[in-house]
Formats: sequence, C-alpha cells, structure tokens
Amino acid sequence: ANPAQNHPVGATWIKNAVKRGMKLVLADPRRTELARHSWKHLGFKAGTDVALLNALLHTIVFEGLTDPAYIEAHTLDFALLKAHLVDFSPEAMAPVCGIDAATLREVARAYATAKNSMILWGMGISQHTHGTDNARCLIALSLITGQIGRPGTGLHPLRGQNNVQGASDAGLIPMVLPDYQKVSDVHAREKAEHLWNLPPGTLGSEAGLTVVEIIDAAHRREIRAMLIQGENPAMSDPDATHAREALAGLDHLVVQDIFLTETASLADVVLPATAWPEKTGSVTNTDRCVQLGRKAVRAPGEARADAWITEQLARRLGLDWTYGVAADGTATEDAHGGIGAVFEEMRAMMPSIAGLSWARLQREGAVTYPVSSESDPGHPVVFTDGFPTISGRATLVGANVTPPAEVPDATFPMVLITGRQLEHWHTGSMTRRSGVLDALEPGPVVSLHTTTAQRLGLQAGAVAQVRSRRGTVALPVRLDDAMPLDTAFIPFAYAEAAANLLTNPALDPVGKIAELKYCAVDVRPAVFTQESAPV
Repeated sequence: ANPAQNHPVGATWIKNAVKRGMKLVLADPRRTELARHSWKHLGFKAGTDVALLNALLHTIVFEGLTDPAYIEAHTLDFALLKAHLVDFSPEAMAPVCGIDAATLREVARAYATAKNSMILWGMGISQHTHGTDNARCLIALSLITGQIGRPGTGLHPLRGQNNVQGASDAGLIPMVLPDYQKVSDVHAREKAEHLWNLPPGTLGSEAGLTVVEIIDAAHRREIRAMLIQGENPAMSDPDATHAREALAGLDHLVVQDIFLTETASLADVVLPATAWPEKTGSVTNTDRCVQLGRKAVRAPGEARADAWITEQLARRLGLDWTYGVAADGTATEDAHGGIGAVFEEMRAMMPSIAGLSWARLQREGAVTYPVSSESDPGHPVVFTDGFPTISGRATLVGANVTPPAEVPDATFPMVLITGRQLEHWHTGSMTRRSGVLDALEPGPVVSLHTTTAQRLGLQAGAVAQVRSRRGTVALPVRLDDAMPLDTAFIPFAYAEAAANLLTNPALDPVGKIAELKYCAVDVRPAVFTQESAPV
C-alpha cells in the first residue's frame, strides 16, 4: 500500500503514530514516502510477497513467538500450517524475496512480541495471481500471534474507492447476497426471496461473474448488453484494448456517470448521474462506520440521483418497485419512502446493521457496525469472541511460493508496476478536470531508477516506449531512485498513455482479481517517424 499517495488522511494518522513511538514497517518494492518514517523498509522483489510473509511466519512459529492459548481457542489446522512452514526459513527465502534473513527475523519478532500490532494493506496485496495467498499469509500472521480481536490489532484493508466497504456489505459482489451471505446458501436465498416478494426458487445458486470475467464473456458475445454505473473499465481494466473491443462490440451499452468518460464514449446511451454532494445516502468506510451524507447542492442540468435512475429502469422493465426515490436526490426524514425505504430494506437483510434504523442514522449521523439493536452503540473492534464460521474458529491455510503469471524474459526483461498518484484519483475522470490538480501533474510519466534509465539510454524528460505482450505506450521518463532496478511504474490515470493497455488480465484462481501490479515489459527510447511524431 502507498497511503501517502492513495490515502493521505490515513497516512497522517500513521505518521502521527510513528511520532508517538510506534514502529512502522513498510513492505513495498518501491521506497515510497512512508519509508522516511519507517523503522524498517522491506523493499522486496516484486511478486515475491508470499516468500517474505512465509519467512515471517516461519520465524514466529519456530522461535516460539506464537500465542498458544489464542491458537487453541480460536483457530483450526495450526499443525498443518506449522508443517507447511518448515521449508520457508528466512535463510531460504532471503534469496527469493531479496530481504536478508536477519531483517526478516527482526521484523517477525517485533510484530509477534508487541503488545499490539496492526496490518494495513492495499491492492498491492490483492492484485496478483497469488493475491489470495498473500491475504492468507496476513491472516495467519494475525491469528497465530493473537494480534486480532483487540483494540490496536487486526487487519485493515485500505480500500481502493470510497464506499467499497458499503457496496460490498450491500451485496455488490457476484457470489454473495447482502452481508456476505453466499448465494449457494439456500436459507439466505429464501430470506432474500421473502423480503423481495419473489416466488420461491427465483434466485439462483450459481455465483455471478467478476469484472474481468464479464469483459471476457462480452468479448465472446455471451453478454450482449451492459449497464455500467460509475465505473470506467475502458481505462481501469487490464489489457484495455481487449476490454474496449468487448465494450464496443456490445449490442447495447448504457453508462451512468457524472462525466463523459472513456467508457461513456463507447456507450449507446449515457444517463447523467449525480455527484456526491448532490444526493442523500449512506456510505461505509473501511472501519465499518456507516455515515450519512446529505444533499448539499443542486444537480446540474438533467442529472438525476443514481437510485432514482435505477428505480425507473426497474419499473420500465416491468418490476413493481415503489421506493419513491426523489429524482433530485433529496430524502424524506422517515423510512416510508425514498432513500430511507431503500436503507430500511438493506437493514432487514443485513444482521450487521439490524440496530441501525434510518431514523437513528438521521439522528446520529454515523454509527459503527456490527450494531444489533437500537440501544447498541456499535462495535469498533470485531472478532473479539470468535469468527462468523460454523465452528466459530478461523482456519489457518498455508501458501506456496508461486511466480507471477508472466515473468521477465529476454524479450520483455523488466517489471511494470501500476498504481495511482496523489494528484489524480483512479482513472482521472474527475481529478483531471480540476485545473489545479492537472497543472501539478499534467501528463503521464514512467518512473525509472537513474541506473536503469542510464542503462537504457534514457534521460529525465526523454520519451520512452513501454511495450508488453498486449500493447505499447510512449511517455516521458521521470527519474526516481526510490524505484527498484529494472522496474517501471506508470500511473493509470492518463488516457493518452493508458497503463492498462499493458497489464496482464491473468486472474487469481480464487479471488478472481487480475494481476494489475505485475507484468513483463520492454522499455527503450521511443523512435518517432515523421508521421508518428507527437504534435
């Protein structure tokens, strides 16, 4: 994770904690800004996360730094994990991950023996073909040391977008219903069918498709029409040429957004939505705090509230939806209509917010779930007494070291890492329309270590050609000695040199998340003909 760039408010809290004497360990192939504040920077070789994490786990287990009482009371399969970790000593993993064994042992000891230890992680963990294994290792670290279920402990995902937590909670994941109830659970489906007045058996038990799978299905013409709300896959999806071909080949594409994005430019119909200050609704942040946002300004032109658009589409498709959401994004003060009615329906389906009524949210403004009753103040710490599994325990799962789906070779000898930057958020659909922000970072760059650039015959400001098996972009060089050698970094906010034209759509087999953080590329000075020279 790179909080200083992607979560600057959160980064301030981290820096303040360091000032109070906390030890910060930054694990990142790049030496990002927080490295200046860190006790240790683990600049591991990109793609070797599991090797590094297994070395930490090995040290904790075989140096007797675990919490046996917690393991006995709250976990399963510790013996299997211990047997798995035998071959992953720091000495064995140091050549793989590039961090010396002594440092790995020192960090493991510090994490295990501290009164409280926290893990903050971002999409540098999940956006790999071994992303699920990365997460399994982090979970195991917290479980075997008992660094979970208490204040100042646990695993804390730094979410990639505002309200990702709330959207996930509400069921916008293709294999679950609201509150993470699996679609394969017959009782969960029956509950949803009853609440939504559907005939028994209406809801299917098969998981839906994830983002990249949807694009692949559209490319195969198995999906013929699509409604995209507030997302820009023509820029954000890996192998963007493939994604754009799939979107352009649809029989009918509807995009609902506040600006004419690269995806909206491919649409047959664009529905003008409302921005955050133009509507009333709730959002849930990464620590599960449900917050009320109130409409503050009028929406421009023909823009309409997102929920109103969705309800009107449903009614025109023959569904008897009667929420009565206001077109202008206002909300009634009760739960009998509009956004309040939608929230109350969510509450009826979601045990996590069962005690948080629309009236209470209007009154208090923010409540942290789980909240079981109107008198429950909410719980900032979860898993204090166990886990939401049949046994009440968490299963420890070992992870093997596997290479990325695509590794450097003679043709593509370097590694590409993509991400965001402070000035431009995600695909830049909003921030690049800000004159101030665009003046700070007006165009794309590829960051290279000075030594790497010199080897390639490139200087600062020179135009480089970056090529992968999927595409090519040309963009100026930025020298950055915080970069690892033979590694390039490109932010993906720039349509004129879209980083995702290069990235690999290979998926994690479990989480189905694409390997956006690693692919093999060739970098060299760009050669322009008279016809191709930039104007």
